[in-house]
Amino acid sequence: MARRIAVVNDDTAFLDLMVELLTEEGYEAHPFKEATTAYQGVRDLRPDVIILDVRMENEAAGWQLLEYYKLEPVLTKTPIVVCSADIQALRDRSTHLQTKGCAILAKPFDLNDLLALLDKILGVQR
Repeated sequence: MARRIAVVNDDTAFLDLMVELLTEEGYEAHPFKEATTAYQGVRDLRPDVIILDVRMENEAAGWQLLEYYKLEPVLTKTPIVVCSADIQALRDRSTHLQTKGCAILAKPFDLNDLLALLDKILGVQR
């Protein structure tokens, strides 16, 4: 059974690219474009990994989702990859993200780096 990955991002082109790339690599990718529906959708999906952009419709939306996901009993242990082009925010909150057990992936990133990170998180041997 394919591992389920939730991709939460407000950029349609990014979501389309991630779904295509992850599907080609054998994952079951589920895109979520809006923070308002991403919480319930991801909770219902119960993915193996969440790839989360912290800059969505507004500056706080992704950060709020991160907190909600970590408090949600069915998601609290789900690995989260925080993926953002806001390098400064990632630096400023790196300690907080590490405390939450999140991996950090700065955009732009190399596909091989993403796949290596997912393999590590999921314990996949290639």
